Amino acid sequence: MLRSTLLMAARSSCARKVVESSPLTKPVVDRFVAGEDVESAIRTTAEVLADGRLVTLDHLGEDTADAEQATATVEAYLKLLGRLESRGLTSGAEVSVKLSAVGQFLPIDGEKIALENARRICSAAAVTGTTVTLDMEDHTTTDSTLGILRDLRVDFPWVGAVLQAYLHRTEQDCRDLAYEGSRVRLCKGAYQEPASVAYQDKSEVDMSYVRCLKILMAGSGYPMVASHDPRLIAIAAELAQGRSLDSYEFQMLYGIRPDEQRRIAAAGNRMRVYVPYGDEWYGYFMRRLAERPANVAFFMRSLLTTN
Repeated sequence: MLRSTLLMAARSSCARKVVESSPLTKPVVDRFVAGEDVESAIRTTAEVLADGRLVTLDHLGEDTADAEQATATVEAYLKLLGRLESRGLTSGAEVSVKLSAVGQFLPIDGEKIALENARRICSAAAVTGTTVTLDMEDHTTTDSTLGILRDLRVDFPWVGAVLQAYLHRTEQDCRDLAYEGSRVRLCKGAYQEPASVAYQDKSEVDMSYVRCLKILMAGSGYPMVASHDPRLIAIAAELAQGRSLDSYEFQMLYGIRPDEQRRIAAAGNRMRVYVPYGDEWYGYFMRRLAERPANVAFFMRSLLTTN
């Protein structure tokens, strides 16, 4: 019930006004979102890279229904990539892009516009020497996102995909994408989905995650294990035996279990941190709370601790 309420609140303008105006919110958001401007993002990226971790940067924004806003998001990514290059950070930092932020939901030619906008970002990333991963959103966008991925990979075969283990379809999607050169981030999933398309019980989601991991680790692609769950991380490490350390990576969110992130990196693993930034942080923040009801207490405890 709490999860459903939080996910509903993530799309509520009234709830957004209350949360954004609360003085209690900012200290928590500041820990899990790397500021509102590109310079804050660059500063955080440099700090993360300095202790051996990698970075993927997300310019926050989604569900764009305005073509000018979609274009502005593209320009923000181009500016970000330029700053990463000028600071010499592109060897350890890439970007993550939500297609709904670059036009996927526009009422006329949305997919075409999103593809062209994503292509602009990928072209800039190629020039600066880094990569792009397409974030996955709710299940209604999965086919569209994977279709755009296929089109982009014709010219940019390194574009990363994200698959969500709570969807019934994901095992097959893993089989389809576990090929040489294919970069796949596997996460549990953070949207409110019906039982007709997604597992509802946590244990079922975890079992699906492991099944998907087995497919990706047995394939010839590049698995990206996005989880904070110690048990799933241990299973991933076991499944990765026999693979070289540079043939897969772990991923966690900025501000969550930073000591464990550093421990994983110090052990010789590739550990990438998902670093969001920008003033459109509300939807991202609410989904982090809703991923598990326990996260509400976690985020509130985070006000009192630095680890």
